[in-house]
This record gives sequence, C-alpha cells and structure tokens, in this order.
Amino acid sequence: MSNSQRPEYSYRPMTPADVPLAHALSVQLKWPRRLEDWAMLQRIAKGFVVEDAGRLIGTAFTCPQGDYATIGLVIVSDEYRGQGIGRKLMELALEACGSLTAILNATLAGAPLYASQGFVDFGHIQQHQGHALPPVPNELATGERCRPLTEADRSDQIRLANAGSGLNRHTVLNDLFDTVEHSVGIEREGQLRAFATLRPFGRGRCIGPLIAQNPEQAKHLIAVLLAQVPDAFVRMDVPSDSGLSPWLEEAGLKHVDTVAQMARGTPPQAIGGMRQFALVTQAIG
Repeated sequence: MSNSQRPEYSYRPMTPADVPLAHALSVQLKWPRRLEDWAMLQRIAKGFVVEDAGRLIGTAFTCPQGDYATIGLVIVSDEYRGQGIGRKLMELALEACGSLTAILNATLAGAPLYASQGFVDFGHIQQHQGHALPPVPNELATGERCRPLTEADRSDQIRLANAGSGLNRHTVLNDLFDTVEHSVGIEREGQLRAFATLRPFGRGRCIGPLIAQNPEQAKHLIAVLLAQVPDAFVRMDVPSDSGLSPWLEEAGLKHVDTVAQMARGTPPQAIGGMRQFALVTQAIG
C-alpha cells in the first residue's frame, strides 16, 4: 500500500481511560501484563496511543528518569503491522524524550526499527521465569546481615537504585513501593548495601529491582524472597553478564528470552560499586 493509500490513524497522548483497552491489546498479543501494570506505567510515564476509527491499535511509553528516558511497550495490533505505525509511535516517544538520552530493551523483531533510528546495543537482558525451587541462602560475607526492609529504608533503596542503574529512580520506586509484598536488604556497619523487592506482576510475581555489590549478595536476596512464595510463578529480568543465569536455572527460573539493551547516545553507568542485577521491568529498565 502506498503512502497516499494508507488510512489516516489518530495518534494522541494516553489517558487513564485508555488503560483497559491497552491492557486488552497486550493480552491479545500475549504480552504478560496485568491491568495494574499498565496503570502504573500510565501514572509515571508519558504514554501514546494510536486509534483506527476509535479502536485502540497501538501504544508506546516514554518514562523520564533523570538524564535518561526509557521507552517501552511499543506495540501494534497484529493486523495493522507493516504500515509504519510502530515507527510513528517511536517518533512520538523520542520527541517526548526531549534532551534526555533514550534507552530501551528491544525484542528481536523490534531491534531493526530501533537501529534505524540511531539506537546502538550496549548489552543484553535475559528473561527468567517459572515455578521456583527456593534454594538455601548462601552465606554472606563477614559483617553482613540480611533483614526485612521497612518504609524507613525507602530513601536508602532509592539511593542504591540510582547508583546501580545510573537512572533517577525516585518517581518509579515511590510509585512501586505500595505494590511491594516483600523487600529485603543486606547491611554492613549499619549501612544498607543491597536490596531486592518482590511484587505482583504479569503472570505471577516479579523480583526487581535488585541492587547489590556482587553476585553473592544478589543470590542471597533472591533465595530469601523465593522462600516467601514457594509455589508462585516468578519472573526476573537480569543482565546477561550478571553471573546469575546458571544459578537461576537450577532454582527453576528458566531462561525463556533475551532482549537487547539499546541506547541513542551514551548508556547509563552504575557508580559507587553498585550494580543492578534485576530490572524493575523491561519497559522501565
């Protein structure tokens, strides 16, 4: 179909009223998101939708996080693909980034579109999920202890999340905290050094974000959280170079997919010896 023959679609900002329709579209495409997951993103990010005669057929989000903006949930109904709709949604999402550096996690199908718009790979994320077999927590280093976290620890969690991701997590985590079922941390000399959260997401529960100084801390936190929900379906999205993948496989969280981390500029950098071992979500980073 030539450009002159293509129908006119309506592109506009997403509103709260669009959330149920966007969720229905993701269900149709077998994207594992709950209505609540969509509602969270609509609250903290700039969303866009495209309609055909009032029917919602595509979405995209831009989530500002400090000097960066994560782009996610760029989806188009199967029957409308190949008409440039995804490219137009990406243009809107990029425009919403303004002067911020855009980053995203790209599926195999979406990567060529993003590469054509100036995005470059800087890593990979492995999706692990399944009904876990909670492992026995490994021993922590001398002087470290693991404990449940409370509301009083939230500012320290945000500080560590910022350092580990290179993003400003203030808005994201303040919205996320109210959905968290369990949050645990590792402290040494009275200072929080690592933490992880478990919350409802998608088909079951998600562990993330997980910020730690080393894989041993990360494994301990995961084991403690998995013990809280021994029969649950759990998902984690971890960097491919985290060193966690074989251990997660043994724990019953199978590697089911890999996506490319891409940036349109210099990617974010962790600081202070911290590292993000599990994402909030692929859409948020």
